[in-house]
Amino acid sequence: MTKPIATTTAVVLNNPKTVRAWYMYDWANSVYSLVITSSIFPIYYKEVTSSGANEQVKFLGFTLQNSVLYSYALSFSFLIVAAMLPFLSGVADFTGRKKAFMKFFVWMGGLSCIGLYFFNDLTMLWWGILCSILASVGYSGSLVFYNAFLPEIVTEDRYDVTSARGYSMGYYGSVILMVICLMIILNYESFAFSSQGAATRFTFLLVGAWWIGFAMIPFSVLPDNIYNKKPQGQIWSKGYEEIAKVWRSLKNQPDLKRYLISFFFFNSGVQTIMYLATLFGTDVLKLDSSNLIMTILIIQLVGALGAWLFAKLSRHSGNRFSLLSMLVIWCGVCIASYFITTEYQFYALAAVVGMIMGGIQSLSRATYSKLIPEDTQDHASYFSFYDVTFNVSIVIGTFSYGFINHLTGSMRNSALFLTVYFVLGMIFLLTVSSRDITARSTLK
Repeated sequence: MTKPIATTTAVVLNNPKTVRAWYMYDWANSVYSLVITSSIFPIYYKEVTSSGANEQVKFLGFTLQNSVLYSYALSFSFLIVAAMLPFLSGVADFTGRKKAFMKFFVWMGGLSCIGLYFFNDLTMLWWGILCSILASVGYSGSLVFYNAFLPEIVTEDRYDVTSARGYSMGYYGSVILMVICLMIILNYESFAFSSQGAATRFTFLLVGAWWIGFAMIPFSVLPDNIYNKKPQGQIWSKGYEEIAKVWRSLKNQPDLKRYLISFFFFNSGVQTIMYLATLFGTDVLKLDSSNLIMTILIIQLVGALGAWLFAKLSRHSGNRFSLLSMLVIWCGVCIASYFITTEYQFYALAAVVGMIMGGIQSLSRATYSKLIPEDTQDHASYFSFYDVTFNVSIVIGTFSYGFINHLTGSMRNSALFLTVYFVLGMIFLLTVSSRDITARSTLK
């Protein structure tokens, strides 16, 4: 059933056309996560920056390991996002121009992926790192404003299922483009490329074009300035006041604060596993590139099923119970990763990771949406706190993973340590009132 939102603009909640358009941005941007972040680009980067056994590169006058430089670049991008997005989201809420900010970050991210085409040797290392940083900023930045649309297009009882379907669309879309990219790379001569490297760089063009192209669908349908705001005066200073107002409001919302703390801890573990699973496979189990890519595809396909299953579980048992169930499984994954020794054990563990990866990402977003005050118009500002927590948790999680690996000389110890983050996440989640996040999803 559709109903109008309480604004001065005729916006209809639960409009199927609007909701489908919103899904399509997950379809559009998830190719960046899979192709650029998780699979093809990291492998290509290692090939370009390695010379035999030498994996040292020079960058800005420093000599360091190529994988370390890449991890620093990603961490730097997350810090940029964490620093600027609260302010920009305040401006977006004050002016009502969330879609304009979202467009800016989409173009930044998509064009940066296209720019990676020109990263063809070590002389262009600076360009490859720059485009990697900007693509990451574009991706993370766009998600703040995209997520903020959720409470503006559907009623609260549909947050869980809508978020889950969005993630499922992202998994499906990214797998489709991933298969296309692999076909081009593995059969590069049939596609008239001079080398496999040239074919690989062409796939970066495809990612950027896919991301920007499919983003045009939500841009053409999603509502703009639904609260009919007409800003006057200094919008930048007003943007700061907007985010400060939301920050002050958190004092009166203890459950929202506790949930953000819980999310910080368990997301540190989730994102670290997502970003470093490939490295674990290569360094610990000595898997080759083709097997790792197959593993990543398994995670994507199973992730779509996981998002749906845990949305259904949340409908019957509540969001908190569903999240706690997944955190227990995550602890089991960390413990199991300490002991696995064979390729097939890795595949089995990857299937489990895929199942709970899809579930926890979609349900985390939906749960936060439910905890935002129903009468607020500052959705972008509220989601900026969510996304700052998201990005800072990645920095902390990946740093601790690398630091423990450095101290102990074993990634197994690093993986085992991640259990601590999931346990802390469970402890803080238990302090959040379950009645405030009771699932009221209606699965169709």
